[in-house]
Amino acid sequence: MSARRAPPLLPWMLAAVALAVAAVVPLAAAQRGRVTVVRDVAYAPADPAGSRGHLLDLWLPPGGHAGAARRPLLVWSGGSGWLSDAGKDSAEPIARYFTARGYAVAGVSVRSSGQAVFPAQLHDVKAAVRWLRHHAGELGLDPVRFATWGESAGGHLASLVALTGDDPALRGDLGVLGASDAVQAAVVWYGPSNLLSMAEQNHPDGLQDHNAPDSPESLLVGGPVQQRPHESTAASPVTYASAGAPPTLLVHGEEDRIVPHGQSEELHTRLTEAGARSELRIVPGADHCFLGVDAGPLVDEGIEFLNRALGG
Repeated sequence: MSARRAPPLLPWMLAAVALAVAAVVPLAAAQRGRVTVVRDVAYAPADPAGSRGHLLDLWLPPGGHAGAARRPLLVWSGGSGWLSDAGKDSAEPIARYFTARGYAVAGVSVRSSGQAVFPAQLHDVKAAVRWLRHHAGELGLDPVRFATWGESAGGHLASLVALTGDDPALRGDLGVLGASDAVQAAVVWYGPSNLLSMAEQNHPDGLQDHNAPDSPESLLVGGPVQQRPHESTAASPVTYASAGAPPTLLVHGEEDRIVPHGQSEELHTRLTEAGARSELRIVPGADHCFLGVDAGPLVDEGIEFLNRALGG
């Protein structure tokens, strides 16, 4: 989570780009063994006008015809330090990896911290989940098998959505309001979990002063995190750990110089102490975005986790 630009995509993501077919195809094509791609779906009105933060892209695996088994859905949130409203674009390189395994994928964009401070970003993802569940029947989605998966700032949102399902105080008032915003599992890659402890946990060679007024975390909450403890606590996933949390897999590089691995350890501890099901994987030698290691096995591990958690 660089303060100035989004972190680089994972090496395996870059390789996947060359294999992905980017064309939009009609729904009928899914019945012929092709992935259906639907782009720029507005799950809520644009705010501000002309922005991209309330759009999603959807990838539907083959076999979505009438009478077929409904597919589990993966709601993907990409990282940008909350500085971009184009997070859905990061799903493009990875979506077909998951559709090949039977998962529908929704890449969700949220408002940037420059457009709105927290909890706007959480409200956005929740609105996307409600839209997707509301339209689950026509899209061939299983409404009781929704999961979030996110990396970096997207991991922060993925965990928040998982830990605050159907909380009326955090629902927001965007888009479809009659459906549930709960998810049944979460995979969180190197996501911030406690904005107030990031600086003290920083890697010895850390690249970010998390307490600085212009840090991504400070921009998210509208001021220096240590000077806004109420807002920073409200924006921290650890605040919402409870026994009712869905199964969660936390994966973090031991040498992460942007989001310290202590963030995943802290959330794992809070979840297990609360009695929730949490699994933690600290990856030796891995920096942010798992740079320095082969991320392929970590993707497979995440899919296997979701298969167990969702009954896939």
